[in-house]
Parts: sequence; structure tokens; C-alpha cells
Amino acid sequence: MNNLIWMLAIIAIVGGCTNKQKKVVEEEMTLSGLKKSNFQAIINGDSTNLYVLKNANGMEVCITNFGGRIVSVMVPDKDGEMKDVVLGFDSILGYTSVDNNFGATIGRYGNRIANGKITVAGVEYQLPKNNYGHTLHGGPNGFDKKVFKANQPDSQTVVLTCVSPDGEAGFPGNLNVKVTMKLTQDNAIDISYEAETDKETVVNLTNHSYFNLSGDPNNTILNELLTINADAYTPIDSTFMTTGKIEKVDGTPMDFRTPTPIGARINDDFEQLKNGKGYDHNWVLNTNGDISQVAATVYDQTTGIRLDVFTTEPGLQVYTGNFLDGTITGKKGVTYMKHSAICLESQKYPDSPNKPKWPSPYLKPGEKYSSRCIYKFSVQ
Repeated sequence: MNNLIWMLAIIAIVGGCTNKQKKVVEEEMTLSGLKKSNFQAIINGDSTNLYVLKNANGMEVCITNFGGRIVSVMVPDKDGEMKDVVLGFDSILGYTSVDNNFGATIGRYGNRIANGKITVAGVEYQLPKNNYGHTLHGGPNGFDKKVFKANQPDSQTVVLTCVSPDGEAGFPGNLNVKVTMKLTQDNAIDISYEAETDKETVVNLTNHSYFNLSGDPNNTILNELLTINADAYTPIDSTFMTTGKIEKVDGTPMDFRTPTPIGARINDDFEQLKNGKGYDHNWVLNTNGDISQVAATVYDQTTGIRLDVFTTEPGLQVYTGNFLDGTITGKKGVTYMKHSAICLESQKYPDSPNKPKWPSPYLKPGEKYSSRCIYKFSVQ
């Protein structure tokens, strides 16, 4: 009898430990199904982690300091069901083993620089080329591969900082960068960028999240309604480089001044769509840097989820996932196919360092680079 009592006691203790272990595992899991431990690694001597932001409405945003990336965004649909509306990976390994910019903070210079050449203070610099003979998103080793120092002052904010040393990726100047991502109470991700340099340089920071408002990347974004507050855009050549012209959207498939399905004209016989393999263009915003004006809106009629974009920047690059081709498997084992997401990147116009009439990307010592972009979610 005593032995039986002892056996029952041991079973109870072991069962209790197992339940505690299960509880720990459950506590590790985010609302979007991520485990923090899967994002904890040492990369180039620096530690990576997953930072979870939550607001009173139950919205959740997960961010890793590897590349300053937004990993998941959980928002309610019209039925109150939580949906993850950005593409990404379940672990840090996905981000390091596959060349990608999912959710990344892009720098030093977002978008393309022609032939990888810039002239700063009378000196010409050659940057590494990584895209059709041009430098794209800071080159092959841009900020998307940098481990930022991270500080989470409260449950709704993460502050990411890094130093890009003079000569890194060919750019001049020691650049001190600060990116603050805040989840607001009205379901917006408010991103503020700041930078200072000790030598004149060029800066153009942005975020490269891939959005799919259906909450299921098995669906394309072609039926989602897109509105862009812009009367003009910057055409590109067959290497995706801006030509230097600014053209009106009126009467072309580039006109999204009223809500239009993304796929309605994406296959039209139009040179710009052929050059971009779809939409991969910068729109010249009408907002004049006014953060209170909507720059663009995406709306999914099935889920009712709406995304409004606000920015202080003069341009917005809209990219419709034209190069996703089924070779990348992301969160929950979903294969990312063509047009399974849309990117909305606030920015100076592409190749601005080589186009003096366009908004200047130059930053001098004593000045502060400042940029802001808000991704606000709601149900329509």
C-alpha cells in the first residue's frame, strides 16, 4: 500500500512537471505561432531575438533585431478573427539561409542607385552592384543583414540602433541609425527613422514588409483594392532603373487614384508593366510630406482588413511580389508564389543621388535625417 502511495505521488510530481513544461512552451508561443527561442542566435558575434509588441485591442507585432524585420502582424478581420498579414519565416534560420528582405529595415539607401555610383562632396564612390548592374537596397550586405541593438522600453515599443561604419558597402561616413517601431492603440505600426553622420553621405531608409490582407499567402493580392494618392510616377527602363522622367498616371494602368483591384490591369500591354514585370515603381505622392494625409490604401474585401499608409517621404515604391516564384517556403510551411504580397515602401525617389532635381537624399554632419511611415490597420 505504501509503495502504491509513493508511486502515485511520483506520477503526480512528474505529471506536474510535464504540465509546467507544457505551460512554458505555450508561453513561448506568440499569437502568430512563433517561438522566441527560434529567433535566438549569435550572428557575427551579436545576439538576435524576437520582440513582441501588443496593444489593448489584442493586436500583436513581432520584430527581430536581425535586419530590423517585422516578422508577423496579427490584426482582427471583420469577424474579429486574428489574421497574420505579413510574409516571413518561423525562425531566424529562414532569414539567414535565404536571400530575402521580408519585413526588413532597408539601408543605407532603399531602392536602386544607377551603376552603383554616387558623388558626395565632389568625390565619386563605387558601391557594390547586386541588381541588373545597379545597387539595390544598400547592396548585397545592406541593413537587412545587420544585427541591430534592441531595447524594448514598454510593451508597445522597440528601439533598434546600429552604427554603419565609414566605407561600409562603399558609403562614406560613420552613420548612427535609430529606428523606433511603436504599436499604437489605434492599431498602427508607427516607424520613425533617425540618422546622423560625421561625413557627408546619402541616406534613404524604409521598411520592406510584404503584406497580404487576406491573412493567407496562398491567396494572391490581385483582388485587393489599391488606392495611391499620386498624380504621377517615375518610369523605369528594362533594368528597373528610373529614367529621370516624371510622368502622369492619367489614362494609364498606373492610375490608382480611385480604389482599383491590383490585378485589374497588371497584364496590360503597357511598356512600364513589362519593364517592371508587374508593378515595381515609385509613385510621386501628392501628400507633400504631410503625415496626416493618406498616401496609399490597400483593402481586402473578403476579410474587410484595410491598410492605410502615411509618410513624410515624397515617394512610395509599390511592388507586387513579381519575383516570388514558389522557391521560398515561409511561416506555417506556406510556399510564396507570384503576387502573394504587396510592398509599400516610403522613400526618396530611386537614384536620387544621380538626379539633382529630385528630393535630396544627402545628409551632412550636424544635420539629422528624419523620416516616418505609419502602417495603420482597420476594418472597413
